[in-house]
Amino acid sequence: MFNLEEYGYIETEAPPDGLLPARVTAIHRERFELITQGGQMPGKLKTSVYYGEKDETFPTVGDFVWVRAVEGGDGQIIKTLPRKSQFIRRDPNPNAGQQAVAANFDYVFIMTSLNRDFNPSRITRYLVLARQSGAIPVIILTKADLADSNAAVAAVQSIEGDVEIIPVSIVSSQGLDRLKAYLHPGKTVVFLGMSGVGKSSLLNTLMGQNVMAVKAIREDDSRGRHTTTHRQLFMLPSGAMVIDTPGMRTLGMWDATEGVGETFADVEELMGGCRFSDCRHQSEPGCAVLEAIASGRITEKRLENYQKLRREALYAEDKAAALREKWERNKSIARWSRKANKNKGIRR
Repeated sequence: MFNLEEYGYIETEAPPDGLLPARVTAIHRERFELITQGGQMPGKLKTSVYYGEKDETFPTVGDFVWVRAVEGGDGQIIKTLPRKSQFIRRDPNPNAGQQAVAANFDYVFIMTSLNRDFNPSRITRYLVLARQSGAIPVIILTKADLADSNAAVAAVQSIEGDVEIIPVSIVSSQGLDRLKAYLHPGKTVVFLGMSGVGKSSLLNTLMGQNVMAVKAIREDDSRGRHTTTHRQLFMLPSGAMVIDTPGMRTLGMWDATEGVGETFADVEELMGGCRFSDCRHQSEPGCAVLEAIASGRITEKRLENYQKLRREALYAEDKAAALREKWERNKSIARWSRKANKNKGIRR
């Protein structure tokens, strides 16, 4: 028997008779790995619920769901329970909308390695979506034995000074003790970062065993190869949980205007002090942002990052609205078609 509360479950509504609460621990295309009070269970979505008229949220790793056990077969997932946090990005498929990467976590470990692929601006992009998720972000600088971690910390602090930054080395064990503050029983951490940043290596170290394969990075550009091929939740010996995710080469904005505002609160506050409400922050007189750049309070690069991510977030917002309108229109057409076919059957 498993205590589902150890997996972070808090019952806010008793499941209907015949259904069990479960947490999604992995997804393999259309099949789900679930953990219930009775142990592990394979599951599939109930088609009429998730592909019918109801607007049910498709579950992702970390979600809590209601499932109906099926003797000798896959359980039927009936409902996705409300999320306390979620990491959403634009689906890499250009014809799709959003993609939920993980759900119901307490901390986001934004991981980047201290090699030639180190890019503070990319960290900012992850940070926007991490803050939008509703969880607490932590920046993890991996492979700290390969470079001057103090210089890297200073570089990140210059643009993101209010987030904890932890240099970590699996080789020297640097920083591992600082991670313990986040790895308490019942808490869930999601690992985010590109391929090759050391997510799998850190997970193996925290697990105390090799649960994930590790591959060498490419020598020419320090980029990694995909070793994690699917998202999966692991229970650590400490009782904390880690959701490991595949490396993301693209991280498009989706529903991230709040995350942009929180990440660049200093920039938006300065904009409120500009003389003109429509100030473009280019050469206008009385521009508080340009004055702050001239005095060294913020950098020009920070303003550029804000403007770029803000444009992306607004574009994604418009696209999301258009997709919702399209989906509603298609659902209306489908309902009309079913009703028409039913009426034809009655007339016969």
